[in-house]
Amino acid sequence: MDSYDYIIIGAGSAGCVLANRLTEDASVRVLVLEAGGKDNSILVKMPAGVGSLIGNKGTYNWGFWTEDEPNLNNRKLWWPRGKGWGGSSSINGMIYIRGHARDYDQWRQMGLEGWSYRDVLPYFKRSEALEGGGDEWHGGDGPLKVSKASSPNPIFHATVEAGAQAGHPTTKDFNGFQQEGWGPYQMTIHDGERWSAAKGYLHPVMNRPNLTCITGARTSRIVFEGDRATGVEYLNEAGEKVVVNAAREVLLCAGAVQSPQILQLSGIGDPEELAKHGISVVKALKGVGTNLQDHLDVTLSWECPKPITAFSLRKGLIRTLLIGINYTFFKKGLGRQQFLESGAFLKSRPDLDRPDLQIHTVLAVMQNHGKTIIEKDGFTFHVCQLRPESRGRVGLKSADPKDDPAIFANYLSTEEDRRALREGVKMMRKVAAQSALDPYRTNELFPGEAVQTDEEIDAWIRDVAETIYHPVGTCRMGSADDEMAVVDGELKVRGLKGLRVVDASVMPTLVGGNTNAPTIMIAEKAADMIRGKAAPAPDDAPVFDGDLAAA
Repeated sequence: MDSYDYIIIGAGSAGCVLANRLTEDASVRVLVLEAGGKDNSILVKMPAGVGSLIGNKGTYNWGFWTEDEPNLNNRKLWWPRGKGWGGSSSINGMIYIRGHARDYDQWRQMGLEGWSYRDVLPYFKRSEALEGGGDEWHGGDGPLKVSKASSPNPIFHATVEAGAQAGHPTTKDFNGFQQEGWGPYQMTIHDGERWSAAKGYLHPVMNRPNLTCITGARTSRIVFEGDRATGVEYLNEAGEKVVVNAAREVLLCAGAVQSPQILQLSGIGDPEELAKHGISVVKALKGVGTNLQDHLDVTLSWECPKPITAFSLRKGLIRTLLIGINYTFFKKGLGRQQFLESGAFLKSRPDLDRPDLQIHTVLAVMQNHGKTIIEKDGFTFHVCQLRPESRGRVGLKSADPKDDPAIFANYLSTEEDRRALREGVKMMRKVAAQSALDPYRTNELFPGEAVQTDEEIDAWIRDVAETIYHPVGTCRMGSADDEMAVVDGELKVRGLKGLRVVDASVMPTLVGGNTNAPTIMIAEKAADMIRGKAAPAPDDAPVFDGDLAAA
C-alpha cells in the first residue's frame, strides 16, 4: 500500500491550493486524488467556452440534479459542479468576488476566532495577482491572476449608468472599500485565458518530486483505525479498489455536494441516515450534509435592436468556427471574453446592513443555464438573493459511491427569501427602463409585460428560478458548543483525528457574492494551519464595510 504524508481528495479550487502550499515543504509527500481528468480542453482555457461547460454534463461537469423542489413547482434543478483539475474554477463564470467584510466578521461573532475580515484579508491578498498591481485590498504577486473589466461593448457601461439613474450608488471595486452599487467586475482571466485554481496553483508545481496526482480516482471511502483517518479507498479507472495510506492527514476537498457524500459513505454523519443505506457508524455527526445554502437566481432579458450582443457576434457555424480558430492559433478575438463584465450589489430594502442582491449583466439572452436557445440579440440581468434564510441538505441515494448524492436545496422556504427575489425583479425593471439603456433595449422578453403583480412575479419565479452555482455549508465550521458543526475553526472533523474538510462546505453562512475566491482563501488559511505556521497579522487596510457615509 502506497503511503503519503497527506492525501488530498479532490483537485478543485481548494485541493489545488493545498497541493501547492503543502509541497513547498520538500520533506513531505502529497497525493492528490481526482475523480475527473486533466483540464486540457480548449473549452476550459477559452473564456467564451463557459457556456458549453456550464450547461452540459460531461468530462468537466458532474451535472447533478436536485430532488423535487417543493417551492419551485416540484421541479428538479440542474446543478453543475466542476469535475477534473480545477474543479468548478475550470467551468465557472470567472468572476472574482470575495463577499462582504461583514460576512467574515459574522463568522467571528459565531465563535470562529481567526475568521474575521481583518484575519482573512491577508490570505485573499496572498492568493491574488491583480492586473496593474496590488493595493490596500488586493495582492499583486499571488498565483491567482485577476484582470479588470476591459470590454468596449457599450451595454456594459450603459447598465452601470442606468443603475445610477435609477438611484443606486456606483463603485469602482466590489472587492475594495465599497461593495454596494453598480460597477465593473474583476475576473480570473489572464491574457485572454481562464485562470483557474489548477492553472494558478497546480500546473506550476507538477514537477515537484514530492507531489503525485492521480486522475480517474473516485473516492469510495476514508479509511479509519479507531478514531483516526489513516488512508483513502478509491476506484481507479479500471473500477478496481485501491487503498493508499496517509501518515499525517486526509484532507477532504470535494466540495459542498461531494464532501458530505464521502463523509457519509465513510460512516460519518447522522446515524439514522447511515442506517438507511446499511453503513456502519464511525462517528455520529448529525450536521453532515445539513445547513445547505445556495444562491437562487432569476434571469430578466431584453431584446437589443443592435447586432452587438453574443447572438450576432457568434451567429452562424462559420463565424463560430472562426472564433475558435482565431483563439486557438492566435489567442485573439471573441474567445477571450465571457460576455459578463458589469453588475451590482444592491439592497432590497434600505434598512439592511449590507447588500442582499447581486446582479450579473450578461451580453446575451441567457435562460436556463444556456440550455434554452434564444435566437435574438439582447442582454440579461441575473438576479440572485445573497443571504437566503432557507436551508437544505445533501444525503445519499445509496451506499454506492458511483451514485450521485441526493440534493434537497429547499429554496424559497421563507417569506423573506421570496420577498427579496421579488423585489430584485422590480428593481431590475426600473434599471432597464432608464434612458442610458434606450439605445440598447426594446422588448422585455423575460418575464414579459404580462407579469406585473406580486402574485404573477412569484409564480414566474417558481417557474424559472435556477441556481447560480454557489452551494456551501454542508460541513460547516462551528464553535465547541455547536452540536451541528462538522468541523472546528481549524477545519478538523469533530471527534476524529487526521481528517479535515477544506472547501466551500465549511462556510457556516453563505457569503455575499461568488464563492470561488473565498474557497481559495479558505485553503490558503488551511495550509498554514496544517503546516503549523503562524497566521499573518490581521491586515491594517481600511476596513471594507460598505458604509457610504464613511466613504
